[in-house]
Amino acid sequence: MKEDLALLLRRKGYQVVDCGTRGKESVDYPDYAAAVAGQVAAGNCEAGIVIDGAGIGSAMAANKVPGIRCANCHDLATIKNSRRHNDANVLSLGSGVVPMQLARRMVTVWLETEHDGGRHLNRVRKIMELET
Repeated sequence: MKEDLALLLRRKGYQVVDCGTRGKESVDYPDYAAAVAGQVAAGNCEAGIVIDGAGIGSAMAANKVPGIRCANCHDLATIKNSRRHNDANVLSLGSGVVPMQLARRMVTVWLETEHDGGRHLNRVRKIMELET
């Protein structure tokens, strides 16, 4: 899934920073989720995408990095909500849950959807204050 989505993003003109993995062997996903989240938190990347089997563990790991709002999404409704209402800056996908064709559409919609602002600004601020 990673390679397919990276190719899609490059074709759309996005710069892709690949934080791993490099093969098919089993890996500890928290290491890679932390690397992606760290790039976003440091301001090196505007957004990040993490992928594991269900998307849950990577989302949990990414959300431990200060400044990260990672959303584990599985359909277009959760994709839109994660951006419009929660201003997610990292997307977590489960390769065993989300079919490839849907994942392509989800990533495209996620990157094109903007935060609604308004009443959601205060809610996002409150989420971020939980880190302190």
